Amino acid sequence: MASSSLPDHLAIHNTSATEGSQTFAGINLGTIAYAPSETPLQLNDLLQKTLPVSVDASFSARKREREPKCLAGTRTDLLNDIYNWVDGGSQSIFWLCGLAGTGKSTIAQTVAATYSTQNTLGASFFFSRGGGDVGHAERFVTTVAFQLANIIPGLKRQVWDAVSERSDIATQSLRDQWQDLVLGPLSNIPIGKDCKSRYVLVIDALDECEDQSDIQIILQLLAEVRSLKVVRLRVLVTSRPDISVRYPLNQINRDEHQDFALHDIERSIVDHDITIFLRVNLGRIRQNNELQADWPEESAISALVRSSNGLFIWAATACRFIEQDGRLARDRLSLLLQEPNNTTEPARKLDEIYTTVLTNTVRGEYDEEETLRLRDLFRQVVGPIIVSPEPLSVSSLVGLLGKDAEGFRPTLSNLHSVLHVPEAESTTVQLLHPSFRDFLLSRKRCSNPQFFIDEKLVHHDMYKNCLRVMSRHLRRDICSLGRPGADKTSLSRGEVDAHIQPHVQYACRFWVHHYIRSDVDTEDHNKLESFFRIHFLHWLEALALLGCASDAVGMIHMLNSGFSGKREKLLRIPTRIRGKLKSMFAFSDAPTIDTNPEDPKNVAQPKLQALIHDAVRFILTFRPVMDVAPLQVYCAGLVFSPTASIIKKNFSNEFPAWLPRTPMVSENWTPCLQTLRRLTRFNHMAFYVACSPDGKTLASAWDSKTFKLWDAGSGKALLTLEHDSRYVHDATFSPDSKTLATIGDKTVRLWDTGSGKALLTLEHDSDKSHVATFSPDSKTLALTDNKTVKLWDISSGKALLTLKGYLNLISALTFSPDGKTIASASKGTVTVWDTRSGKALQTCNHAHWVRAITFSPDGKTMASAEDTEIVELWDISLGKTLRSLNGFYGVAFSPNSKTIALRSMDETIELRDVGSGKTLSTLKGHSEVVCAVAFSPDGQTLASASDDKTVKLWEAGSGKVLQTFKGHLRALKTVAFSPDGETLVSASNDNTVKVWDAGFREGLRTIKAHSGPVRAVAFSLDNKMVATAASDDKTIKLWDTTGSGKALQTLKGHSGLVRGVAFSPDNKMLASASDDKTVKLWDATGSGQAPRTLKGDWGMVRAVAFSSDGKTLASASVGTVALWGTGPWKALQQLRTDEILIEHVALAFSPDGKTLAWAMGRTVRLWDIVSKTVLREFEASYDLQSLSFLDTGFSLLTDREVLLLSDAPDENEVIHQPAPPQSMSVHEDWTYSNGERILWLPSEYRPQFVAIHGSIVVFGYSSGQVLIANFVF
Repeated sequence: MASSSLPDHLAIHNTSATEGSQTFAGINLGTIAYAPSETPLQLNDLLQKTLPVSVDASFSARKREREPKCLAGTRTDLLNDIYNWVDGGSQSIFWLCGLAGTGKSTIAQTVAATYSTQNTLGASFFFSRGGGDVGHAERFVTTVAFQLANIIPGLKRQVWDAVSERSDIATQSLRDQWQDLVLGPLSNIPIGKDCKSRYVLVIDALDECEDQSDIQIILQLLAEVRSLKVVRLRVLVTSRPDISVRYPLNQINRDEHQDFALHDIERSIVDHDITIFLRVNLGRIRQNNELQADWPEESAISALVRSSNGLFIWAATACRFIEQDGRLARDRLSLLLQEPNNTTEPARKLDEIYTTVLTNTVRGEYDEEETLRLRDLFRQVVGPIIVSPEPLSVSSLVGLLGKDAEGFRPTLSNLHSVLHVPEAESTTVQLLHPSFRDFLLSRKRCSNPQFFIDEKLVHHDMYKNCLRVMSRHLRRDICSLGRPGADKTSLSRGEVDAHIQPHVQYACRFWVHHYIRSDVDTEDHNKLESFFRIHFLHWLEALALLGCASDAVGMIHMLNSGFSGKREKLLRIPTRIRGKLKSMFAFSDAPTIDTNPEDPKNVAQPKLQALIHDAVRFILTFRPVMDVAPLQVYCAGLVFSPTASIIKKNFSNEFPAWLPRTPMVSENWTPCLQTLRRLTRFNHMAFYVACSPDGKTLASAWDSKTFKLWDAGSGKALLTLEHDSRYVHDATFSPDSKTLATIGDKTVRLWDTGSGKALLTLEHDSDKSHVATFSPDSKTLALTDNKTVKLWDISSGKALLTLKGYLNLISALTFSPDGKTIASASKGTVTVWDTRSGKALQTCNHAHWVRAITFSPDGKTMASAEDTEIVELWDISLGKTLRSLNGFYGVAFSPNSKTIALRSMDETIELRDVGSGKTLSTLKGHSEVVCAVAFSPDGQTLASASDDKTVKLWEAGSGKVLQTFKGHLRALKTVAFSPDGETLVSASNDNTVKVWDAGFREGLRTIKAHSGPVRAVAFSLDNKMVATAASDDKTIKLWDTTGSGKALQTLKGHSGLVRGVAFSPDNKMLASASDDKTVKLWDATGSGQAPRTLKGDWGMVRAVAFSSDGKTLASASVGTVALWGTGPWKALQQLRTDEILIEHVALAFSPDGKTLAWAMGRTVRLWDIVSKTVLREFEASYDLQSLSFLDTGFSLLTDREVLLLSDAPDENEVIHQPAPPQSMSVHEDWTYSNGERILWLPSEYRPQFVAIHGSIVVFGYSSGQVLIANFVF
């Protein structure tokens, strides 16, 4: 049946349909919606749109079409070995290694082409350093998955299903991508008649992947293909014999990979193959140029073979050199034959031919000035090509260098022997072999100064050119997004490229890369400061549009690191960022940044350093929204930057016009560097979080049996670890941070934190709570199992020892610092064991359960804490108690083992001398119990975390409070210093982790309206004032909403909490309701007149409201609603209500003033004021917080909906309708105007209370801070 013959609407119960058909079976009951399954072609389009694929990675990519394959009769033995391995080898990986120029890529190209013709090439990925997408691993898995899906029948649907289930998979870790897009689909694929049993993956030049850690991960992932049962994969990997590849391969079982070294092949075999190569290629040159039949002579070919010294790249370069100008083929061959034919090392022979090729490009008679000009031209053209982190097209080179393309062509045309120079100017110029780059950049190898390229000088020129290009082209809203909250996904990549040209994109992404590798001077500092002052926000916008916003922090810190000669620690950001810099922005062999204080770049002007420091804080704060809505750098970025921000001042002319007066924000940046949110999937679940010892990684429980690893510097999700238990209740890192143990109800799993690979699964017999800890060398895991402790060897998975003898469950476990002993605790005892023999060395007796034990760093003392608030200190060598300390439940040793910090239930911390037990100081300042303490690595500072939601830093010597960090919304769980002591990490029950600047010592000047959270807000009818009241400080503040935004008055007089406020219709009076059982009437005009107080026989007053004519005031208290006449003030009547204390109470008069609506919790009553009777009563579905009549008098507007009332007085029926959309609204982290996002709210400015009236928005915070924003459109 054709699709056109189907009815428009059809519904069928118990329906079945065959995939791709329109055959239905079932009971037709009237209507149906029909959607056919996607065809393979549609699936292909869907995958192309959702999976980022590197188009240059495949062996058959357009850019690789000139890449050679092995000639017939060459490499025969090796190719046969590879083919035999594919057909029947037991190993899943074949590693083909070889020195530069030995022909690895040619062999890989040949193998890929061979299996492609047989439809058994699953995928190919040819890495190329500096090759853009093929220079790193970001698109490796997605590209392999896409290619596999297009060759293996049935796999496309499996991959699409995986993408549909997890739409963000392309942004997740390589391990998650590999599991979801490759291993998972291949494991579930149904075997069909067209599906082969084996497919080949070809991975070439793996050593050219920029990030060495990614190389290790890729090899670990590739090794996992051995687990496939239905469709098997054979992986050919080629690389140089670098340690970056050799080391991870050595970690893989030797039986799982077959290795072959090209440079170990017998020389005669290599010479034979090179001879064939030269005969074929020189023969083709002879035919194309109609040279005589005996050209070249066999002796010439033999001489060339000897000169090649076993390097195919030498032979290939020689042929290209001869072919470049066929008219000079004889002369060029003779030139090569004139070179010394001695037996030097291969690299030297390669240098000789490169020198010959380059010398030939400038043959002729030139004077000194012309020679210098040619030298500069060569450096200008070739320098950027060999130092750029990704290939540049001719047009991009022209744009970056500001030169005429015609001036480039003559130089490039003479270099076809060593460069791939395309005809199209939009196509990239590429090195034919990376050894040419190495040659030109080495003064020792490139002995001719005319061709040597000074890398620092080229980088300096490129940096200046990038700055010039950006200054010329960057501007606000460069892609014409228009709307301030517009999502960048509304733009296609083509639209972005049309507005930001390739050379501008390059400049934005790589100017810092060039800057840090160059020599700079004072002029450069001035230009850089000028660029930041004028174009910093334009640059951030462009980076965000290019999908590189997350790179900005690292780039700016990299820039700042060039100024580190003074060692001024103006900038402190998470160590993780520093550790990632090299891999993010440089090749694996990136130079170490020079910190010589005499270097000009290290004596940067203080103004520039301060500006860069400000830039880092700006990016850290606003990076999350840059990734989504780039134009928010001009909106949220400028609105919420502190008033002292240099960037805020520099870009004051860029403030959003629709917010003519910006809210009053903090003066300086806060000490909170990062707030990491959504570290768990569900808000209601227990929040487990662990910080790695190196401070780079966080592990958090995502759901009941899943942990996620996060980058502590950026907040980016790194890995998802699925535990196979019913639930996971804890996790711990190894001391070297390389392994994570997740502890479930039945098993403990060990994970590689770099790759996410499951290393080991340990089963235990009991589903009771378990404790796990690593030995100091990270080689052993100790795990409690019911009433025993087992020690496991992590590398082999074997149980080393079982420690027995406990009568109760084991509650705590820890290794001594030297790893020779381990202490375990239970009810009544702590036992110290020898970790080699398993012998119990000491038994320390307690009267109650021991909940925590810890060794001093020198291993001489042990502290154990009972659940009865007793801490015992033990001399380990003697097994004797040094002293008992009463009233404490937690302990931490200083790094020098001389001081101990004790947590007390009375909200204090005591510092005591370990040797004498003398109290050194008592730290007072927290208002609730202290839940964690930690010493800084140098022992000079102590950090404490408390249930009072704060973190405090104390001077360990004096006990002085150095800083108090506020920002968490719930009690703290833990606190830890980074290894360098510069940052502090705190985790809270509010499901956030905050990263703090531990060196922050400035006084914070936060503009606070109240000392506690705002509870009530009222707007004047003319919108010129707003009143706020806080429950804690018993005050009311009146604010100007039209001019300065400052507080006009502070009204004091209530002795209890203020619960409600309301303006009179003429805006001259303000009424307030308080727990002190009074209503106060304040002069809102600022006359200073004393307030009038209304009292009655009621309880605490919760709400007040004026009638529309201002003649009546209503106040609601527990059990009573009182009505007052306003002129003169007198009690009119009282309406009795239920005597129930409810948090939320609201009052509202009808427009005619005859009816009063009263809401207490969910109950709503309408009172006839004259008769004092209840007209109707009904229940809402939620506690009402606000209430007002609409103009008709038959509708009530609440804080969530409209309640339509029947006009019949005896009917209680209420119709619930959605509230009409407000012109302004706030939802989660965005402020909206007419449903459209306009202003993003940073973490510290997300309110706990919001009040909106027209275009005025009041943000209230738990700290007592109030922000008022008046939007004008």
